[in-house]
Amino acid sequence: MFLRAGSCYEKPEKAGLAHLMSTVMTKGCETPEGKNLTSMEIAEAVESFGASLGTDSSSDYFVVSVKTVTADFPEVLALAGNIMRFPTFPELEVELERRLALQDIRSQKEQPFSVAFEQLRKAMYQNHPYAMSGLGDETTMGNLTRDDLVEFHQTYFRPDSLVISIAGRIDCDRAVKLVEDIFGDWQPALNQALPEFSFPEVATFSPSITPRIVATPQNTQQSILMLGYLVPSVHSPDYAALKLLSTYLGNGLSSRLFVELREKRGLAYEVSALYPTRLFCGSFVVYMGTAPENTETALAGLRTEVDLLSAAKLEPDSLQAAKNKILGQYALGKQTNAQLAQIYGWYEILGLGIAFDKGFQDAIAAVTAEEALEAACKSLREPYISLVGQQEAIGRVI
Repeated sequence: MFLRAGSCYEKPEKAGLAHLMSTVMTKGCETPEGKNLTSMEIAEAVESFGASLGTDSSSDYFVVSVKTVTADFPEVLALAGNIMRFPTFPELEVELERRLALQDIRSQKEQPFSVAFEQLRKAMYQNHPYAMSGLGDETTMGNLTRDDLVEFHQTYFRPDSLVISIAGRIDCDRAVKLVEDIFGDWQPALNQALPEFSFPEVATFSPSITPRIVATPQNTQQSILMLGYLVPSVHSPDYAALKLLSTYLGNGLSSRLFVELREKRGLAYEVSALYPTRLFCGSFVVYMGTAPENTETALAGLRTEVDLLSAAKLEPDSLQAAKNKILGQYALGKQTNAQLAQIYGWYEILGLGIAFDKGFQDAIAAVTAEEALEAACKSLREPYISLVGQQEAIGRVI
């Protein structure tokens, strides 16, 4: 059950609200009959069916998920519907989860990778909601209240923002009827319209924006290096080509970065690339962990490997190998009912529709070396650079 209620829809001063919602939502709810269920009663009800129930938030959506045997599906779905529609947000549970979130925020400050990724994200996205961690920061999380949760829920948890994805041994007509029985009378609070959001522009291709280096000295055993490129979203015609380049560059033991920088040159403890699927402007990120004395050499090597994507077309064998890898991994990610429900609901909430499942595979198979080169030339230009490591090591780079 997906809702357009991710961290993108938070006010800047309320960052972390969707995450807090995901941790508190299962801690108490009402039923249509007026009964108040505690967190323990909810847990006992779920476990009595041998089922699982979870909540999560991302930048673009909020999700409530259930897994159960088909015979118990009506009861478990009804319970999940009550949790989604009538959460009570007990004050003590809110305070407990808020403190746990604050601990997570403080813990991340001690993790070099998290520090590097957060400062890269802020440098790239500036005032856009993607700049902020889903946890928010100590100030925003520390100021969140139960009233904030109630307001967020009344504003964004509504039927016209809901996508329900079901996979399993159940007749389609029966599934639709169950959904209608449980959610059919759901109305937005006070019948208000869904707020219109205007997100700040991200200067993806603006020549007036000069990517810069951001660095944090830490007494670590390795330097963390990250290059970030602002690239188009999932709705772009270049999406498939950039996804393919990310796979070729940094996915697995046979990837270009792993072979060239770790196997051949011994520069990397870890090295990879990622291009997360986002509703708005995306980010193409390559990163490496290296010995402090190799920081300058490793950063130059990392930049060289990305720059090569814009300098020459991929060889046919390399292009086909990347296609085989991404399509094989994609197929393996659709083996269970849980995976199927997740991926189809995800596509629907992003506005892609479930036809994107086949469209994506066809688009990957159709990418040419010329298209990959063109996408790299357009998007993988001057990077934002994020460094975390010993002062002396990163000082030689800045």
